[in-house]
Amino acid sequence: MIPATIFTILTILVMLFQLALALRAPWGSASMGGKYPGKYPVKMRIVALVNMLVLGFTAAIILAKADIAYLMLKPITGVGIWIVVGFFALGTIMNTITRSKIERIWAPVALGQCITTLLIALG
Repeated sequence: MIPATIFTILTILVMLFQLALALRAPWGSASMGGKYPGKYPVKMRIVALVNMLVLGFTAAIILAKADIAYLMLKPITGVGIWIVVGFFALGTIMNTITRSKIERIWAPVALGQCITTLLIALG
């Protein structure tokens, strides 16, 4: 339960960041390799909203796997959890090697998400 709670808190934090980008916060340099410094253009604001949906779905998978919520997703959590682990492992790598120094602040967050999902997968 603790790993799922930690994961959910970290994911909500990232979702709020994505929402801020979608609402034109001037933080583009801290995302997508810093390719869009300042406010995101319309296309990227839509991408930020899609990112929120993907993150929300990963949280639903985690919460279902941990028997906390979204139990109707339980049948897909056996495979889904490993997809989520891989997703956040890749996210950790990408946030570590990004050219944008400010974006590297997300590497520990992604690592925390990766570790907590791995703990849930193995638990």
